[in-house]
Amino acid sequence: MAQQHAPESEETGIDLAPMLDFTMNLLIFFLITTSFVKEAGIQVDKPIAQTAQHEESGNILIAIRQNGEVWMDRKMVDMREVRPIIERLHIERPDDSVVVIADKQAAAGLLAQVMDQVKSAGIKDVAIGAANPTGGG
Repeated sequence: MAQQHAPESEETGIDLAPMLDFTMNLLIFFLITTSFVKEAGIQVDKPIAQTAQHEESGNILIAIRQNGEVWMDRKMVDMREVRPIIERLHIERPDDSVVVIADKQAAAGLLAQVMDQVKSAGIKDVAIGAANPTGGG
């Protein structure tokens, strides 16, 4: 008597390893090529300037509040910390520019000190943030 064997059922499935590898490569690519913007973290009442222009080039924002607080990357920083932070960011991304946004009631001397710290850290492209009366800035 001959035994009949049932045909072995082969499990068929999709091999997900190549798809996961591809997805991880895409993720790494986008993380490396993304330009991260350092935000100041607070809103200030910008002075109005007739010649203000809207620029998208500022990668590092520094905000100066009316009460003299200096903010970078959503944190309040001491004046002595501005230069080392900017130096570190400049080493990581040498093409970055800095925009200093001072409240219109902030002391001009403090704005000058912050700009001096930024320029002494090696950043050549420093701008002052202002609002355009037509709403463009």
